[in-house]
Amino acid sequence: MNFADRITRCPHAFDPERGEDAAALFPDIADPVRDVIKGAAGCSPYLADLLRRETDWITDALDAPEGAVAALFGAIPDITLDALPLELRRCKRRIALLTALADLAGVWPLEAVTQVLTDFADAAVQAAIVALVAAEVARGKLPAGDDPARAGGMVVLAMGKMGAGELNYSSDIDLICLFDETRFDPDDYHEVRAAFIRVTRKMAAMLSDVRDGGYVFRTDLRLRPDASVTPVCLSMEAAERYYESVGRTWERAAYIKARVCAGDQIAGARFLKALQPFVWRRHLDFAAIQDAHDMRLKIRDHKGLHGPLVLEGHNMKLGRGGIREIEFFTQTRQLIAGGRDAGLRARDTRTGLQKLAQANWIPQEAADQLYDHYRFHREVEHRLQMINDAQTQTLPPDAEGFARLAAFMGQQPDELRATLTTRLEAVHSLIEGFFAPDETTPDVDTTWGAEIMARWPRYPALRSSRATEIFARLKPEMTRCLQEAAKPDEALAQLDGFLAGLPAGVQLFSLFEANPQLTQLIVDICATAPALAQYLARNAGVLDAVIGGAFFSEWPGADGLQDALSAQISALDDYESQLLTARRWAKEWHFRIGVHHLRGLIDATQAGAQYADLAQAVLGALWPAVVADFARKHGPMPGRGGTVLAMGSLGARMLTATSDLDLIMIYDAEGQDASDGPRPLATRPYFARLTQALITALTAPMAEGRLYEVDMRLRPSGRQGPVATSFAAFQDYQRKEAWTWEHLALTRARAIAGQSDLAADVMQFRETLLVEKSTGETIMQDVADMRRRIAEAKPAQDTWDVKTGAGRLQDIALFAQTLALQTGAAARDVDAQLQAGVGAGLLDAADARALCDAYGFWWHVQATLRLLAGEGTGWDDLGEGGKRVILREVGQADLDQLQSEMARHAQLCDRIITTYLDKD
Repeated sequence: MNFADRITRCPHAFDPERGEDAAALFPDIADPVRDVIKGAAGCSPYLADLLRRETDWITDALDAPEGAVAALFGAIPDITLDALPLELRRCKRRIALLTALADLAGVWPLEAVTQVLTDFADAAVQAAIVALVAAEVARGKLPAGDDPARAGGMVVLAMGKMGAGELNYSSDIDLICLFDETRFDPDDYHEVRAAFIRVTRKMAAMLSDVRDGGYVFRTDLRLRPDASVTPVCLSMEAAERYYESVGRTWERAAYIKARVCAGDQIAGARFLKALQPFVWRRHLDFAAIQDAHDMRLKIRDHKGLHGPLVLEGHNMKLGRGGIREIEFFTQTRQLIAGGRDAGLRARDTRTGLQKLAQANWIPQEAADQLYDHYRFHREVEHRLQMINDAQTQTLPPDAEGFARLAAFMGQQPDELRATLTTRLEAVHSLIEGFFAPDETTPDVDTTWGAEIMARWPRYPALRSSRATEIFARLKPEMTRCLQEAAKPDEALAQLDGFLAGLPAGVQLFSLFEANPQLTQLIVDICATAPALAQYLARNAGVLDAVIGGAFFSEWPGADGLQDALSAQISALDDYESQLLTARRWAKEWHFRIGVHHLRGLIDATQAGAQYADLAQAVLGALWPAVVADFARKHGPMPGRGGTVLAMGSLGARMLTATSDLDLIMIYDAEGQDASDGPRPLATRPYFARLTQALITALTAPMAEGRLYEVDMRLRPSGRQGPVATSFAAFQDYQRKEAWTWEHLALTRARAIAGQSDLAADVMQFRETLLVEKSTGETIMQDVADMRRRIAEAKPAQDTWDVKTGAGRLQDIALFAQTLALQTGAAARDVDAQLQAGVGAGLLDAADARALCDAYGFWWHVQATLRLLAGEGTGWDDLGEGGKRVILREVGQADLDQLQSEMARHAQLCDRIITTYLDKD
């Protein structure tokens, strides 16, 4: 389909008196196209000149615009160096003319216009550096490369609009020129660098110089590192060092759009990948908001753009509600969350806004509105630049200029003015609140807590002036939340401890400022859960999860969690990075469970299962990484490999916030004596050291802390036995040597990681063994003896002891395991094990219900206490807020009623268990 058939948006306000006779110039072109040409010439002296100079070419090109563009681009690589400047200027004239007509007529949408302009810029830069590098090679200044298109290791990065594929009609191009120093002998470094500097300067001159036929592109090289003192072309190593040491937020934002447009694509991609940690921060980076806002204010100060909107002379790019506002908004949002969510990383504005909306960072309606305004602003920008091929975004200063622009836009002047005002104010309204939200100071008692608050400026988190400035804005609202807590003084004391434990403050305080709901959450935690507050002080990054992901969505389960962590780990090549990633990831989910429990979104039973799911997911995802790292040194696992059994509370899927993990490692070498690798090991030490590697992966203190403490004492022979046991030895031991308590422990065993076929066989053996041992004559006596020894060794500490003591948590669990063993049941949790006893006629149903209810009661108290106060703590460590949470959890009115209920459950369960064990 030709140009005339595709005209969709030909403006109707062109003044034919201003244009030449289009029919005379273009006798073979249909009237609709002549109207566009006449209007273009009438409104733009620049386009009128191009139409006269390129009459024949444009006449042919309008029959098939895309084909004409492809033909131009296809010829560029074959142009010789001598002819290149003149030919590129000719190409630029033709591309400029064709895109203008296609734009004005609505044949190409804005995105197609900007992409064609960008593609031409790419082709021009590529042709220039390839030809100029080849000239340096011919002079012996650079070694010849195997592929001329890679320009001898030179890389040109397109920045800004060129990087995003959004070049405007009269845009300059922002380039950063680098070279891959690793391709050259270090002794030749200075000569090579000098050669690439010459290439860069000649390229910039070739593209920028205005000669007969105009120019190609104004070329700006000032976005390179420390442009005032560095050469125009740097080594990649020097650029990396700069960004790692002194790179600024505006440079991070600039690299969102960075793209290799010419030269060595492979080296360029490697460089951009190396810069990803600089551009995309690991945690949510709300400090970028203030940085971007400061940049906006500096631009406005420099350009004198403050004050109310006045259309005459208004800058459509930098002024109020302009193009840069939308770009800043999009890029800042990307900087905030793009480190955590790679899906937000997009170069162009349209895709960036849509991805932000899809991830719920901005409303979909706001994304659509902003891009609609962005398209209109860019079209106005194009019309302004088409008039005289000027790099301007400034609206006309007088009525005559507005009349010309309105004609170019196909509108009446008053209509255009109204549209501009509405759109500019709409953008300002949508964006200003993000960068500079309204500040309201709550009414609080400023004398309250003054003695404690006076210490805060001395804390590490408040040592920098920027942190102090942000916190000063937060303090009134934080004080209001504290004063509204049930026990304000207790909440303040815990908040004081939280602030004292923070190593730094800018990022966290910026997070609070951008998300006021987090202030209330922190106060709630400080008022009720001192252990969780201390955890937060050490791991403040977990707050990212509250707003940066599906924090309140449905629980994904162990399999969903493992899949998510496995995907993150598998994307990393470095073992240490894999361990650090697992720690960061697990801490966020651990914090989510705690907050959900604290807020009453889940109860203690659900929290216990979720903590267990999380541990299972961590083990399941880490196991392949540990095995792979170990195999690199010692070869693959012999035989069928190994499987990890979860014992104790993890096996029963009931962990608290502070639980360690009881594990057993079983392996099956299938008769293989040793591994086959660079440093082979005999089978037994292989699996012993592999087990230690897994324990280290879980327990080693790293920059992100540790994952879990691990207890291997439930393995065969306890501390005296090997840390890894062969399947054959495990079977033999369980059948011939294991004590009754070890069979009881096996009632909770569950395979959670490792080789699936081996895991299935081990679980089948467990079920078979429990049936075999169910008829043991000494079970009752052994359990009674165990119960007596436990009571002597670990008596209840006081009436508030939840775990130890007759009729309490540990006692009921032991009794349930006894029933599971006696019935040969595969059940792992207390409720199911008690029901197995009922089904076998060993336990009365009413007694089973009483025991189950009591266990649930004890568990709710224990799990909530561990969340609020941590391990090794009790009632005295809880404030009034924490005690209220526990009363809520178990449905008691006050502490006296709670204590009475504890005594009732303990006495009743002790009687049931004692009666049963004494039957024998």
